[in-house]
Amino acid sequence: MLQAFLKERRSWILFFLSLQLLILFVAYLDTTIPIASLFYIVLLSTFLMIVFLFFRYRKETAYYEKLKEWDDDIEHQIRLTPSSPFEQLIHDATSEQIARYRQMAAEQKIALEEEKDELLSWIHEVKTPLTAMRLMIDRLTDQQLKSNMTYEWLRIHLLLDAQLHQSRVRHIENDLFIEKLDLQSIIAKEIKALQSWCMQKGIGFELALEERTVLSDIKWLSFMIRQVLTNAVKYSHSSDIVIESKQLNDQVMLTITDQGRGIDPRDISRIFEKGFTSTRHHNDTASTGMGLYLTKKGADALHMTIEVNSTIDQGTIFTFIFPKKNDFVHIASM
Repeated sequence: MLQAFLKERRSWILFFLSLQLLILFVAYLDTTIPIASLFYIVLLSTFLMIVFLFFRYRKETAYYEKLKEWDDDIEHQIRLTPSSPFEQLIHDATSEQIARYRQMAAEQKIALEEEKDELLSWIHEVKTPLTAMRLMIDRLTDQQLKSNMTYEWLRIHLLLDAQLHQSRVRHIENDLFIEKLDLQSIIAKEIKALQSWCMQKGIGFELALEERTVLSDIKWLSFMIRQVLTNAVKYSHSSDIVIESKQLNDQVMLTITDQGRGIDPRDISRIFEKGFTSTRHHNDTASTGMGLYLTKKGADALHMTIEVNSTIDQGTIFTFIFPKKNDFVHIASM
């Protein structure tokens, strides 16, 4: 700040020094003027100038020092007290700008909320004909056509489901209800939803659930399991998907193992990024890159950890590690 202050006052300081040099130069030319006395006057005035600059520095930079501490605290800036006309101009200009930004932010928030409500309304409206479509598909007698139609119906259903959870993810903490859940019933429901697709691809499931009871939110836990199972079925062929649960160090671990195409090692650290698909399969246009992103968001909100191990062309292991019971005190206080 001192350097900035001296730079700002550079022209005044140079002007003052020039006057002192001019006085000494005049005394040098005019021998009748006692140069020694003028020299003392110059030294004294220079000292007084330094003292003056010191006090002005303290006074003039106080406002700007507080302004530097503003950062994200808008209310702090409004509480600043200007001590000069120029500081008042800056204060008024920034206050007007803040008021304008606040109004824009409020309008944008309202617009986003309206857009979100319209999207949720649209999703729920689409679910009605989608349910009717499923009932019509179930009446089909042509098994091949029925299988193909069910697969396409399932894709639409999963996309709508992901979109619904994406609209909720911004306020996920308000969407949680922690309770005791039965893992087997949740997994069985998700497997049943994928049954026709699995039959089409010749994929089976092997369950070995040592621990069945967990504390979690049923909507988000179901969604997270659904996303991993969907990927396992999508990228596997004619093989079993193994689902296991056990307890280790007072934590329940749920493992989903497939024998699919696997994940490239360079992609492992990025699979939970928003919109990321694959660097190895660029032609996979059906993937949106949102499923695992939302899964990670749900896991973070539920204080869960997700571990991924994968080998190319051999398969992938997803492990959900549930938090200890005491950790849910933090979730309840959010």
